[in-house]
Amino acid sequence: MASRHDHADTSPFLTQADDVDEVKAVGVPTRVLDEEDEESPGTHDVHALTGISYRRSVTIVGILFYVNLLNYMDRFTVAGVLPDLESAFKIKDGSSGLVQTVFICSYMVLAPVFGYLGDRWNRKYIMCVGISFWSVITLCSSFIPKEYFSLFLLTRGLVGVGEASYSTIAPTIIADLFVADQRSRMLSVFYFAIPVGCGLGYIAGSKVTSAAGDWHWALRVTPGLGLIAVLLLVFFVEEPPRGAAERKTDKPLNPTPWISDVKALLKNPSFMLSTLGFTTVAFVTGALALWAPSYLVRARNVLYKTEPCHDAICNYDDSLIFGMITVLTGFLGVGAGVEISKRYRKVNPRADPIVCACGMLSSAPFLYLALVFADTSLVATYVFIFIGETLLSLNWAIVADMLLYVVIPTRRSTAEAMQIMVSHLLGDAGSPYLIGVISDRISRGKPESTLLSFRSLEYALMACAFVGALGGGFFLATALFIEKDRKKAEMVSEGLVSEAETVEDGIVVPKRGRSTRVPVSSVLI
Repeated sequence: MASRHDHADTSPFLTQADDVDEVKAVGVPTRVLDEEDEESPGTHDVHALTGISYRRSVTIVGILFYVNLLNYMDRFTVAGVLPDLESAFKIKDGSSGLVQTVFICSYMVLAPVFGYLGDRWNRKYIMCVGISFWSVITLCSSFIPKEYFSLFLLTRGLVGVGEASYSTIAPTIIADLFVADQRSRMLSVFYFAIPVGCGLGYIAGSKVTSAAGDWHWALRVTPGLGLIAVLLLVFFVEEPPRGAAERKTDKPLNPTPWISDVKALLKNPSFMLSTLGFTTVAFVTGALALWAPSYLVRARNVLYKTEPCHDAICNYDDSLIFGMITVLTGFLGVGAGVEISKRYRKVNPRADPIVCACGMLSSAPFLYLALVFADTSLVATYVFIFIGETLLSLNWAIVADMLLYVVIPTRRSTAEAMQIMVSHLLGDAGSPYLIGVISDRISRGKPESTLLSFRSLEYALMACAFVGALGGGFFLATALFIEKDRKKAEMVSEGLVSEAETVEDGIVVPKRGRSTRVPVSSVLI
């Protein structure tokens, strides 16, 4: 083990660890933080520390998965019926993009509030209140008349309360129930809900609208299921103690002031760079989620020379197909990402950000080709979408896992909230609206036609491919810092050192002819 670190300076980037050795401090037990040790503590030890059995812990993850599924179903049901929504409210692409943007903005603004509460109060009841509010508002939005588009936007914004209360908190509960590879697996299960929920939202939106003859009924599916989610949370979910699974001493890990948490996160390069990388993911997925079904409908009209639909009920075959692709690519991408990262981590501790970078860089050309071939072959377009979305989905669970192991337990909800705020502020809060505005700007002043409607949206969506490639660069930069930040968080979480004694505050002493970093307190006598 030591020999691997001794030769780190001559190893290539893709197989070397950071040159950071922690040595024994006075009065502090030490252990080597390496891949072989990731399974400690054992499964039984973890659940003995939390007081929650393994079976109950798995049940809790299943319930959190169900609620996450509902959140994303509700979010993308609107995208599945977007042509009808545009027809009912008589709006253009720019205003259509606002439907998603308003929701994301409220979600983004409220995330830090719930992150603060989630680090200090009972997380289960915070989620119950948020989901109950979200369900009621979603149901109310389905009864708004077509003359009040601004009121519809307001209700979609208020829906963000529910998702903010949930998304910032649920991953931290999983982190307190499992460690190491089991945590990665459970997070992958949890994040399966994102692509699956998106796909089911498209499918439910199209099928319910077709069956009921009215798009408003598509928004009345998830509220009833949300009530079931609240009951499951109340009766079956237990609140695990924060950080108990990772502590090695009886000394509690107390919360620090919120401003101190924010400053520490801003100084955490792995957290900040991975957040910027995830922001590009949010930009691309947000734009595609809202506009891809409409783009495919326009491509079909150009390819087969048909007129756009202006009926009360339109053909939703493309929304249905895109939804099925999203579900399938989510299963394949999330599962493959976790498995590839797990195997690659055995030879490279930087595996997680490198896998994310490869996924983003590889997805960009396929998304570009999907746009280019849309007016030539819809089959080729769907194939390229399938490959691009699969590669894009590789990073969902990995990014969440990286956040949890480079941030100490008492500030994880705050970190989740910061990541949500940044990724949505610069990502999918603006990307649907931005794509719509670019599309409107391209077509402005030109005679309306089916081809112009298709081309303007095609050129606007090409921005997604370039943003995806930029995200790959951010994840590659994350790989430079990930191992050092992970070890630092582990040492503080396990009680081996305090934050004031971590590597950044250490000094350098000679060891076997090279520098080694140790806490200052270990040499002060």
